[in-house]
Amino acid sequence: MKALSLIITLLLTVTLTQAQDNQEGKDITVTIENIKNNKGNVLLSLHTENTFMKGKGIKSEQSKIVDGKITVTFKNVEPGTYAVMALHDENENNQMDFEDNGMPKESYGMSNNPASYGPPQFASAKFELKSEDLGINIMF
Repeated sequence: MKALSLIITLLLTVTLTQAQDNQEGKDITVTIENIKNNKGNVLLSLHTENTFMKGKGIKSEQSKIVDGKITVTFKNVEPGTYAVMALHDENENNQMDFEDNGMPKESYGMSNNPASYGPPQFASAKFELKSEDLGINIMF
């Protein structure tokens, strides 16, 4: 009986410790203040190097636009190296739209606001999330 009680106590301790560990991730708050109009939504995705420009990020958020601005928080993110991609989805079709010549029709941006003349690169958009919450400003 004592052994059973000890096992149950250990299991509860491990379970509660893991639950607390899962809540110790940090927050990444993204602000965009230069959105050209209030149409549609802004779609944001948090990426690792493995997901960047290869599909869905590890976390996604979206926000309505108020007075040309949004603020979104990715909560409980483990420390690591990430990049944020943002898209002003004016027509709310949940994808980037392109002109016939291949240029984007809708505004977009990335963490670090790199000036790119080709496809976005993880190396220019990446940042480190360490032991504190982080704030990022993205420009369209």
